[in-house]
Amino acid sequence: MEQRHPLPPFNMETALQKVQLAEDAWNSKDPERVALAYTVDTEWRNRTDFINGREAVKEFLKGKWEKELDYKLKKELWGFRENRMAVRFEYEYRNEAGQWFRAYGNENWEFDENGLMRKRFASINDMPIEEKDRKFK
Repeated sequence: MEQRHPLPPFNMETALQKVQLAEDAWNSKDPERVALAYTVDTEWRNRTDFINGREAVKEFLKGKWEKELDYKLKKELWGFRENRMAVRFEYEYRNEAGQWFRAYGNENWEFDENGLMRKRFASINDMPIEEKDRKFK
């Protein structure tokens, strides 16, 4: 049976650990690695995209990191209860033309009993920035 520790129900220590593990995985920019944290039938809303299933997540992330170059992410736990978490994040990237962006957002996460993320709902806004204004280098 597939498990991703820590398992719910979460306490402060395990919730913070889960968020850090997610941040580390996403900063790897490895769709295979990131996708292993999600159930095979995971449900996502990412901006205006609705994504269903681990395989679709892999394809989405592959495309994301082909367009969002030099991606660097920071996540912060905002709250948790039993098997759910609220997380805020910001990340920076540049596009192919060299324009830098900072993206801000919030995610709501729901985990199954094995610690795999069953649902991920993300609201994200991008803001163009100058390279000199980057926070994550």
